[in-house]
Amino acid sequence: MIYGVLALAAGIPTGATQAMSAIVFAGSSQVVITQLVGQNTPGLVIVLTATVINLRHLLYSASVSPYLQKLSTSWKLLLAYLLTDEAYAVSIMHFQEESPLTASYDASIDVNLKEPADNQNLHWYLLGAGLALWSTWQLSTAAGILLGAIIPTSWSLDFTLALTFIALVVPYLKDKPSILTALVSGFTALLAINSPYKLGILVAALAGIIIGVISEGKR
Repeated sequence: MIYGVLALAAGIPTGATQAMSAIVFAGSSQVVITQLVGQNTPGLVIVLTATVINLRHLLYSASVSPYLQKLSTSWKLLLAYLLTDEAYAVSIMHFQEESPLTASYDASIDVNLKEPADNQNLHWYLLGAGLALWSTWQLSTAAGILLGAIIPTSWSLDFTLALTFIALVVPYLKDKPSILTALVSGFTALLAINSPYKLGILVAALAGIIIGVISEGKR
């Protein structure tokens, strides 16, 4: 809903505002796109910035891939489209609880691999989460378009997006590696907040991954 309000304030037509929710379907990048459009930023810069912001989905997909690797290409394409921050957050916890990864040895490449103990049709859970979020997102965008004329931009409603992500992350910070990862990535994001093309988001993600791997290895 907040995105719909911001898009109208930036001068984006209602049809394009609704279409972006269906095509892009990524809240943070949509909000940034509306801000850049409102500042008359060149189109190429807008596309590059949105691409960088959405690179985090590579991390999400790599995380869920062991649970979905046996699916057909059609299934993978559909789930990739529906893999948002929120869908990932609820799905990966369900995956880990229902089908924990177990180590297996592959002599042909001399490495230990990790694969789910039992698939248990986990992709249906991600599909359900993704479709529920997609439907809500489209309806909420429409509501934002309708309410855009009566909600003043001075309310700075876009800040609630940051609060949403905090609410998603905090319940999962249950051990030292995850806490360190959150602290380092958050601090790095603040330091790099003025990076061009929003590259600070990617730098913060990489910093969090590095410290998480290091701290996990010392356990």
